[in-house]
Amino acid sequence: MKKLLLVVLSLMTMMVFTACGSEKTSTSQEDKANSEDKIKNVTKGIDGVVVENMTKPQTGGLHDYQMTPADMKKLENADVFIANGAGMESFLQDVIDNQKNLKVVEAAKGIELLADEHGENPHVWVSVSNCMTQVQTIADELSKLDPEHADAYQKNAKEYIAKLEDLKQDMHNQIDNLPHKDIVTFHEAFPYFAKEFNLNIVGVIEREPGTAPTPSELDEIIAQVNDLQAKALFAEPQYSSTAAKTIANETGAKVYTLDPVVTGENDLDAYIEAMKQNALTLQEALK
Repeated sequence: MKKLLLVVLSLMTMMVFTACGSEKTSTSQEDKANSEDKIKNVTKGIDGVVVENMTKPQTGGLHDYQMTPADMKKLENADVFIANGAGMESFLQDVIDNQKNLKVVEAAKGIELLADEHGENPHVWVSVSNCMTQVQTIADELSKLDPEHADAYQKNAKEYIAKLEDLKQDMHNQIDNLPHKDIVTFHEAFPYFAKEFNLNIVGVIEREPGTAPTPSELDEIIAQVNDLQAKALFAEPQYSSTAAKTIANETGAKVYTLDPVVTGENDLDAYIEAMKQNALTLQEALK
């Protein structure tokens, strides 16, 4: 019998097969990535499956993450590596090039990507519908890899997706009839969310997280905010809100927080709870 070890790295998962009683071990570290709850929901209650985190806590998301030698060493024992894909993990090609026997699965596979002049946007999971697709993809791939537990993976996925369907409907009920739909977001994490809930992103504070807007960009954003009927700016919990506060001081806008669900509480309903809070925030900001 083999034990399936799932090692989570933010928006991705590494799976290592080790024989029960083997001396191979992996240490767990808290990253509190909300994407981890997709894995835990799919694998909950399945004997012999261990979900382990590979990363240390970090302020931002995968934009900031760099693979370490220890990460690469751990990957040497892995059979399959599940990544968000869609260009999110800049280091993914290095993994593919250096781990020739490692199967790489992209959870975003099959999802239609949005693009602008800056390229394709990888933040697919911020759409609840896309999150459901990723959950099913993870379940399907685990079922192929561990057919003994295929029925359990599929049952768990079905149950979690049903909860996500309820979440999506509740959010539509909260957001669809709001009188204002124009928003200014912190960075390019929300196009899929905006498309799903018929919001219009009229401005972005930082195109690249951690890179402050130039003076001309700041002037442009200030003009965009001044044109808004509901003067609201949306920062993110993973990053500094300094630029948003600067714009708020110039425009009288209020700064709110929208969570792209990259980090957060480490539990089975972390994604759902974060999205519920996003809906409440929008209700308050756009009324």
